[in-house]
Formats: sequence, C-alpha cells, structure tokens
Amino acid sequence: MLQIDLWKRVVIWGLVALGVFFALPNAFYTRVEMHNDAVKTIETQGTTAELAAQEAQWPSFLPSGLVNLGLDLRGGAHLLAEVKVADVYAARLEALWPEVRDALRPERDAVGTVRLQPSEAMELRVRISRPEGMARALEVVRGLAQPVVSLTGAGSTDLEVNGVEGDIVITLSEAERQATDERTLRQSLEIIRRRIDAVGTREPTIQRQGTSRILIQVPGIGSTAELKAIIGTTAQLTFQPVVGRGSDAQAVAGVGNEILPASDEEGLYYTLEQAPVVTGEELVDAQPAFDQNGRPAVNFRFNPSGARKFGDYTANNIGSPFAIVLDGEVISAPVIQSHIPGGSGIITGNFSVEESTNLAVLLRAGALPAGLDFLEERTIGPELGQDSIDAGRVATVVAFGAVLLFMFLTYGLFGLFANIALVINIALLFGLLSMIGATLTLPGIAGIVLTVGMAVDANVLIFERIREELRTARGPARAIELGYEKAQSAIVDANLTTIITAIILFAMGSGPVRGFALTLGLGIITSVFTAIFVTRLLIAMWFRRTRPATIEV
Repeated sequence: MLQIDLWKRVVIWGLVALGVFFALPNAFYTRVEMHNDAVKTIETQGTTAELAAQEAQWPSFLPSGLVNLGLDLRGGAHLLAEVKVADVYAARLEALWPEVRDALRPERDAVGTVRLQPSEAMELRVRISRPEGMARALEVVRGLAQPVVSLTGAGSTDLEVNGVEGDIVITLSEAERQATDERTLRQSLEIIRRRIDAVGTREPTIQRQGTSRILIQVPGIGSTAELKAIIGTTAQLTFQPVVGRGSDAQAVAGVGNEILPASDEEGLYYTLEQAPVVTGEELVDAQPAFDQNGRPAVNFRFNPSGARKFGDYTANNIGSPFAIVLDGEVISAPVIQSHIPGGSGIITGNFSVEESTNLAVLLRAGALPAGLDFLEERTIGPELGQDSIDAGRVATVVAFGAVLLFMFLTYGLFGLFANIALVINIALLFGLLSMIGATLTLPGIAGIVLTVGMAVDANVLIFERIREELRTARGPARAIELGYEKAQSAIVDANLTTIITAIILFAMGSGPVRGFALTLGLGIITSVFTAIFVTRLLIAMWFRRTRPATIEV
C-alpha cells in the first residue's frame, strides 16, 4: 500500500539533487568560456563589477559546466566553402614528373633524351627525342600506374598514358579523379575541424554539402574574416631544391622550375625546382621552439617515408641550398651542412613567438589539399541570438504556465504534484545538457517546449487510471497503486517509440535536427523518470502524512 523502500527513496531524491546541482551554474552566472589560448570571454551585457559578482555567487571548486549556445543563439560566423579539387589534379601530375624521368632514364638507348614540355594544367606532357621508341616509352610509363583505391573504381588504374605527336601525355583517369575528389573533401573536412578545435572554439558545425562544398558554422567567432584567417591558410609546406636566387621576379625560370619570393626579405626571389623533395603531407609533428641563438623557430619531424627521402637528399647535396616553402613563399633557404638521417629539423626565420606558435599549429593540423573558394559568408550578431533566446524564453514560459494551470484545474492536488515534478523535470533536463556539454540551438528550445507539453502525458494516463479504479469502489490507497501499475506499460510503450524516433533523428540528422532530437530525447528520459518515480514518491509521502479516507482526482 504505497510502500516505497528507503533505498529507492534515497536513489530518487539523490538523482533529483544531482540533476539540480549540475543545472544550477546556468542560473548563477552567465557564461565563462576558454577561448584562444585560454583567454576568458564572458558573454553578457553587464559591467565588470556585475560579472565579478556573478562569478562570486558560484564557488569555483564546484562543477561549472554550462549549456553551450549554438550559432543561432550565441552569434558567430557562417561560411560555405567550395574545395578547388582541380588544384589537386595539377599537383599530383606535377609531382609525377620525377618518377617518369627516373623510369625512362634506363631506356635512353630506345627513347633518347627526355624533356618536360609546357602543357595544360590537367596533363603532364613529356617529349622523347626518338619517336620510334614511343611504344617502349608508353609501356614503361604505364608501368607506373597504380590501382585506384575506391569502391567505385575497382579494377581501374589511376593514370591514362597516350602518345601524341612524339609526346607522352599523362592524365588522371576518371575513376582516379572521382576517388581524388572524395579523398580531398574528407581530408579538407578533417583539417578544418582540427584547425578550429586547435584555437579552443567549442561546438562548431563542420559538414559536407554536395560533392565539393563544406559548411562551416562556428559560434563565438566575431566575424567571417576571423574564421577565414583560421581555416583559409592552406599551410602548404614543401622542401624544394634551389636553382638560383636574384631580384628579378620576371626572370625566365625554365621548364620544371618556378620563381618564388622570400617571405622575410623584400625584393629577393628564389628559382626552385617545382617538384618537391618532401612535402608537408609527410610531416608528423611540428612544435614551437627556439634556435641556438634564442630566436623563435619551429621543430618538425617527418614520417619514415619522408625521413628517408629527406635523409637521402641531404646526404647527396651537402653544401647546396635547400628551400623551405610555405604557401608559395620561401621562409628559409639554409645550406645543407651535413647528412640529416633522422627526419627531424628546424625551421628558422624572422618569426615572433606568436607566429612560430601559429605556424606549428597549422603544420601540425596538416596542409589543406586544395584551396577554398568562399561562396557564402554570413555573420550572426549576438543581438540576433539574444532575440532568439528571448523568443524561446517567452514560448517556454507561456507553455510552462499553460500546462501548470491546466493540470491544477483538472486534477487539483494531484495536478499540483504533477506540476512540482514538471519543474524538477526541466531542472534535470538542463542538468543533463550541462553534464554532457551539449549545444542548445533554437530547434533545441523547440524540443524543450515540446518536452514541457509531453511531460505531463504520463501523469494524465496515471491520474485517469486512478479515477477508473476509484469508480470501482476501491479504497484510495489501492486505487493509487493500481493506477500506477496499469498505466506504466502504456507510458513505457508510448515514450519508447518517441525516443527511438529521437535517436534516429540524432544519428541521421545534422545541425538543427540533431539539436531538436537531443533535447527531445533527454526530455523524454527525464519526463518518464519524474512521472513514474517522483510524482509517486510525492503522493506516497502526502498519503502517509494525511491518511485521507477519500481522494478526488
């Protein structure tokens, strides 16, 4: 007869206290968050004194997790970028020239001399001096082709090799282009995510759109220019042999060479071989450091493949300059003093400490495989976010008040118990959101409003069952017991289907859909808990204290 074991009471009230405890920081101070090298930024319109007072209200040694606000509530930057995949094709073919040259060198008796020819960006054109050896040349170059690594390109090779007017023309196959597009977009997504995470930004939205576009939304960023500065730098690091240096940017570089400016000395230009010895893709680590003179620098380390190529080149070119190129500028061109077998080195230049740290972050995150074209830029100000918060707050308060009034007028004292459970339910929901560091968006607020409406459904089922049992002339205690027992299966079934829907929405949706699914799913869990356990405990405590002969529901 409404007997609830002591341990069950302790567990129920313990869970309620824990949820309220984790939800409290959201009410005591606005928001303190670490951003950009542990700089504290506080989102509020109050004065400094008011901020200090707000922080002081909540002890620092207690949990201070807050519900993160999404872009639509907090403001931030929105970018839609298109990845220039054609750049990857050109870079791939350009890097293929040394392999073609080395493969044809042993066949010189048959094919003659081998020269790189100017060509379109989407092909590599090589001329041999003996056209009669074209068949052998094509056979050798086709031997460099590799199987395409993709499901759609199974059985295909990555290169198409043809002979055209005494030239060997090499292009990427269609299957390889499709596989390259997929790899490039995936790599760009991952690198953008690393770069944004590296500066401490929380809960960004970075997702693919279509075959070559990426949507980037970052709450808390003041402008799209700031966001582009973080992700827009390609950080293409290469190590290239130096052919010469001078002050004429318009000098003839020669086939297979290029002229690049020095980053730290205006008017100085280097002529370099276009094909790099090692690239930043083979870099596994980069850390800010200081050189032997105490100047800021960056230590780097290659993977085994890069270390082997780097070591072989330094061993064979002692005394020759070696350019370190970042994003089309020579940042350093040291002379190789000795063999460097370990694959480690140091990049020096006229860096500040901040510049060396940022360079290390970019290199560690990896190079963007291709440039980005920003098709859409939008900044959402905090004022718009505040308007959304205010509208959501009004909607929640109106829904909350209407439900409280309805339950009290319909079920009297039992409706009051349901209302208390509803307040606890909202506190538990915010406690869960704070514990997991969830992001609250405008659709998430809609999920909370829906939760408020659905939270009392279980209590309505229970109270109607109790009314039915009272009509059969059962005593009040027995009617309450049977009401909870008979309604429980219906409550579980109804809410189970809803939570399955929320899980599917969260797993397969993105952005706003996931925000709605998260608050709805957590709201269902807290609603069932408060309806079945909290209201029952409240009614049991009231019944044991008053022992009424009759009850009205």
